[in-house]
Amino acid sequence: MATKQFKLPDVGEGLTEGEILQWLVAVGDTVTVNQPLCEVETAKAAVELPSPWAGTVTELLFDAGTMVDVGAPIITIDVGGDAPAATGSGLIGETNANGRTAVLVGYGPRTTEARRRPRRGAGPVGTPVVMPVPDDAPPLLATAPDMRTKPVRHGGLEVGRQAEAAALSEAAAPAREAAPGRRGPRPLAKPPVRKYAKDLGVDLATITGSGAGGVITRADVDAALSGAPVAAEMATSAPVDGEQRIPIKGVRKATAAAMVASAFTAPHVTEFLTVDVTRMMKLRARLAARPEFAGLKLSPLLFVAKAVLLAAERHPMVNSSWDEAAQEIVVHGRVNLGIAAATPRGLIVPNIPDAGRLSLAELAAALGELTETARAGKTAPADMTGGTLTITNVGVFGVDTGTPILNPGEAAILAFGSVRELPWVHKGKVKPRQVTTLALSFDHRIVDGELGSRFLAEVGAVLHDPASALAY
Repeated sequence: MATKQFKLPDVGEGLTEGEILQWLVAVGDTVTVNQPLCEVETAKAAVELPSPWAGTVTELLFDAGTMVDVGAPIITIDVGGDAPAATGSGLIGETNANGRTAVLVGYGPRTTEARRRPRRGAGPVGTPVVMPVPDDAPPLLATAPDMRTKPVRHGGLEVGRQAEAAALSEAAAPAREAAPGRRGPRPLAKPPVRKYAKDLGVDLATITGSGAGGVITRADVDAALSGAPVAAEMATSAPVDGEQRIPIKGVRKATAAAMVASAFTAPHVTEFLTVDVTRMMKLRARLAARPEFAGLKLSPLLFVAKAVLLAAERHPMVNSSWDEAAQEIVVHGRVNLGIAAATPRGLIVPNIPDAGRLSLAELAAALGELTETARAGKTAPADMTGGTLTITNVGVFGVDTGTPILNPGEAAILAFGSVRELPWVHKGKVKPRQVTTLALSFDHRIVDGELGSRFLAEVGAVLHDPASALAY
């Protein structure tokens, strides 16, 4: 029997970890090349990992719901016979003779390698140690708006059987000095047990492990819940009165880090404009009857997107980025139009590459495809990188407007509110008109008040009178 272990590849441009959402195979299953093995959520999206080999699954090294470091073995497959030698290109997750790691197509290899820092007293540099990441460790924030810096973990989690042996060996060693602010050394437990305890609100530090070397087992956690001395203590941390604790991870964690970095790096300015869009709504109804728009959704967002693209052609500085390292403003040659989308896993911002080259019908098709893919949770990480200008449609929730935070690396974002019938002065008389409110936030290092005002006014002018676009 020849077995091979599939390692978690870098599925999202330098990410260091991913969560196994679900296994699509079980021990004993026969798999073929490119058959999906599991679904993994990274900081950007959920993706399926295909098998690089044909064979029989002999071991699943992690339970669903576990965070796994990139490069860690996650599944063992019996490929039969002698394992083939690595080829020049390599299989997914493998490192070839040139030192390059083969990854999923479209996701790109890691350019840096996370290094583990040994614990105090753990021995000389280079000695293998188990170094779990603390549950309360804060996320590392990349500097916005230049988000090209690859994230670096403070530590990692040794995995597989070798890590288990190391953990047992470490448990037998003398207790090490506790880190400041902690009650003692981090309790020893495998990732599934640690997650199980966290979901139940059990503090592992209050449990004495019954496993080899003092490792805490699932049975130890159950015993703590069933009336052990720790039960009274942990009752205060268990959910009460319907309280729920949601782990901050995946898309939500990445979004939070990016928004904090953006809000405290780029000086935001927001301007508002209320527009009579009655003519735009009438044009929308006329175009819907035309054959070239058959089967396409002509939402108000489509016309806002077109207006933004037209205004960006006249004011290219709005479609820019601030490069702190080079001390340069990068004016992009094309508009990769980001559309903020709410998904079950959190807010994502996929973009339409070079959206300015598209006709109105092509733009409608691209928006429809982007929305459907995002709602299905199938947006690829590559579709969420490289955006240059963003629209967030808060109107779909019945909201008039808001003060949007810049997508990191971009100079402007437009919030589009709901279209409502309101009393409006039209041709000297108060009449019911279709009205919406726009809010433009921009990076004041790049876009000053005059430029921001002109850009917003031109977007509003096109929405108020779509015929004015003929003059552009």
